[in-house]
Amino acid sequence: MNLLDAKEGEEYIIKSILSNDEELEAFLFSLGCYSGEPITVVSRMKGGCVVSIKDARYNIDTDLAKAISI
Repeated sequence: MNLLDAKEGEEYIIKSILSNDEELEAFLFSLGCYSGEPITVVSRMKGGCVVSIKDARYNIDTDLAKAISI
C-alpha cells in the first residue's frame, strides 16, 4: 500500500521508496523519509497531502505519495 491509501491521523512505518529516480530518493532521505521511519498523513488536499515526518510537516504531491510504500 502506498501513502495515498493511508488514513488521516494514523501513523505508518515506511517500508520502501519505489522510485528509479536517485534525486527523488535523495530528496526524501534529506526530509527523513526512508525505510523504517514513521510517517503520518495529516491532511489531504487536491493534488497531494500533508505528511508529518520527525516532528516536521511537508506538502507532497500525488506522484511522490505513490512512491512511498507503507
